[in-house]
Amino acid sequence: ISNIPYALAEWVGNLPIPPMAVMGVMICIYFLGGFFMDSMALIVVTIPIFFPVVLRLGFDPIWFGVIIVLVGEMGVITPPVGVNVFVIKGIAPDVPLDKIFRGIFPFLGALILLTVLVTLFPQIVTFLPSFITY
Repeated sequence: ISNIPYALAEWVGNLPIPPMAVMGVMICIYFLGGFFMDSMALIVVTIPIFFPVVLRLGFDPIWFGVIIVLVGEMGVITPPVGVNVFVIKGIAPDVPLDKIFRGIFPFLGALILLTVLVTLFPQIVTFLPSFITY
């Protein structure tokens, strides 16, 4: 009703900043927000604001969705909230919490690497959906 997201999209689209730099800022916001919020809550709160910006900058919406899911997954395993870490603690109460947190680092590294690859090469994500016709 207020059209604030569309005004924000217009303003960001006219900034003299490369679109990938804006996307990098959005990814950092999601990554840092994932430290303190559940990924679903973070997505529900931020998508109405960021999605018009993504469309204005010319990014593929499917690609953006995949990026957001990857960064959201990073948020559910990183401290201090780390919802999935506490789920594992509930399943295996005899394993110390610090050991579980140390065990997430290979997965976190893989998610970061995958996010960088998908950001640099969006064709990885958009290859199969490009075959769909409307």
